[in-house]
Amino acid sequence: MVSFRDIASESYFRFNYDNDYFSATDKNYTQGYSFELVAPFLRKNPINYLFYKPGNSEVKYCISVEHIGFTPKNIVSPEIQSSDRPFAAAIMLKSFSIANDTVNKSRFVSALSLGIIGPGAFGEEMQKGIHEATGNKIPFGWRNQIKNDVVLNYQVDFEKEFFRYRNLFALHSNVGLKLGTLYTNASVGFNTTIGLIENPYSSEAQQKTFQIYLNMQPLVNAIGYDATLQGGLFNRESPYTIASEDIERITTQFNYGLVLKTRTLYFEYSRTTISREFDFGKPAKWGGIRVGFTF
Repeated sequence: MVSFRDIASESYFRFNYDNDYFSATDKNYTQGYSFELVAPFLRKNPINYLFYKPGNSEVKYCISVEHIGFTPKNIVSPEIQSSDRPFAAAIMLKSFSIANDTVNKSRFVSALSLGIIGPGAFGEEMQKGIHEATGNKIPFGWRNQIKNDVVLNYQVDFEKEFFRYRNLFALHSNVGLKLGTLYTNASVGFNTTIGLIENPYSSEAQQKTFQIYLNMQPLVNAIGYDATLQGGLFNRESPYTIASEDIERITTQFNYGLVLKTRTLYFEYSRTTISREFDFGKPAKWGGIRVGFTF
């Protein structure tokens, strides 16, 4: 979790929802949501022993449930879309820690995700239900989705502030690594915030009661493995996948949005664009909202 999404509290709940509807499309990363909980009692989670927590850091312990879904452009046809990406969905339980170094103005996030990719993630039921309720086209291509397989992923992210102008502008570097059966990749980039901001590495008591700012985050990703395109690592029976030689090994991504925060509430509207992820694919885009509150 990047610093511009920080909530200055040891206890909060946040709902995150992404959909390509926000960008007037219905393909590629079509929908995702998560329920995120941060609370002191989660420090007793035994999985936390797997996480790196630098010295002199203030640590938050977190857990979330995440669901993601992907489709080709033509969702109505029951036939395999061999010139596009496969249908895929995954659901995961994620444990993670956020370690803020208040002295060096840096952040280290560690996360472990465990779940399933395939029909067991109910991506078909989710999309059909939404489309039936909203009167949109019913997708029939889910019978060709990536088959059931295990999701086990470890993730680390490091961020450091290297420039700040008062509480109006800040620039941070980002480095990330994911290793596992769902995603294996690395990323590098930076993020910037412009507006009424506060130091995300300061203690909770030093945070302002109101903040509003724009954020921008360009990234370059190096791709090793993507199960939503290539199928599960162990179950190779999926009816259609993208061949390894067709995967784009370098992609670019641009995240941007608007955040509004008070002492107890969090609201964000975000947009993302990403370059093509396989040889015969096209760039994709989506939007999202995040709503949270402290307790």
